[in-house]
Amino acid sequence: MTTETQRILQQALRLGPMERAQMIEALLRSFDESEHWANDVAWAAQAEARIDAFENGKLQADTAGNMFRRLDRR
Repeated sequence: MTTETQRILQQALRLGPMERAQMIEALLRSFDESEHWANDVAWAAQAEARIDAFENGKLQADTAGNMFRRLDRR
């Protein structure tokens, strides 16, 4: 870590909890603004499609126990 980065970190650590959380969110969001955004949109669309299919009776739910048993068999 550079001296400048360490100085900024020390200043950030003096902020209140909410300000630090907001700073963390902004920093993390800076990583996601490119290729990850497209993945998030695709996952959200898939989740919505599955919810719609379930609500329309086209997709059945299963218990968590059955799901974990199927995963253990793989």
